[in-house]
Amino acid sequence: MQLSRRQDRRSRSATAAVDRPRHGWQKTTWIWVFLLPTVVLYGLYTIYPIIASYWYSLVEWNGFDSGQKFVGLSNYREVFADPLFWNSFKVTLLFMLLVVPARVLLTLLMAMILNSPKLPLIGVLRSAFFIPVVTTTAIIGVVMRFVLDPASGPVSSVLAKLGFGGVDFLGDQHLALPAAAVLYIWKFFGVTMIYWLAALQTIPYELYEAARIDGAGTWQIFRHITLPMLKPFLIIITVLTIEETFHNFDLMYTLTSGGPYFHTEIIEIYIYRWAFAAPIPQLGHASAAAVVFGLLVAIVGALQLWALYTGRRLRGEQR
Repeated sequence: MQLSRRQDRRSRSATAAVDRPRHGWQKTTWIWVFLLPTVVLYGLYTIYPIIASYWYSLVEWNGFDSGQKFVGLSNYREVFADPLFWNSFKVTLLFMLLVVPARVLLTLLMAMILNSPKLPLIGVLRSAFFIPVVTTTAIIGVVMRFVLDPASGPVSSVLAKLGFGGVDFLGDQHLALPAAAVLYIWKFFGVTMIYWLAALQTIPYELYEAARIDGAGTWQIFRHITLPMLKPFLIIITVLTIEETFHNFDLMYTLTSGGPYFHTEIIEIYIYRWAFAAPIPQLGHASAAAVVFGLLVAIVGALQLWALYTGRRLRGEQR
């Protein structure tokens, strides 16, 4: 009887060993079947355009003619010799310098306020700050263009009653970029705040309680507990915010279209203008500028990887 049971167990295990590779192969096949539409669409609309842009940057082509004239690095020389390209490069970096410090520090302050468990309606407040994030950026740009209109906008009406009429926030070359930066910070405020909330919740609440029992004040708690514990996240969040500021074409284009007098023309608008808005499109010139811009984003991506590695190492040292 026992011998027959042993033989039955051995036969079952042998059958399972034979069926296991077959079932594993079937699972892998179905995984790829479901992933295939995403892989195909990603390849057609992301990978292929990136590869094609490298080729287009080496040719002279308006996008309509069938013929493409190979010009080598001529497009790159024209891009580097164009003062408007360097102006757009400067505007992009200036916009980053305006946005990143304010966005990182203000969201940290708000996250510390909303991280308090004693705060009433904390869920409602967090949702209120996140509502602009889920709103379409182009719609915000169109609406804010009306709101800031110097002739009929509500902001101008309020300022006129206060004795500050005639302020053209989007038409003044000194105010357009800071106004766009403020709107960008407001639009994506909730994203960075969520990052900080997640980081703050990694700090044990018992540390704050012990510090208060020992008589530590708010500034001392922030300086000696919160800030050291958040240092790894500070690096990661800062690099993520820098990378995000490079992708603000929809907001900037709907707000100012690069004006006035190219004072808000970021690199993305510069590329769009040469590729689609010029009387005779120059896809080669636009592609060369896009490749240079891609290299800049790649450098920021490398910094992001470094930030992730540094953050993990610092968290390991804290443990």
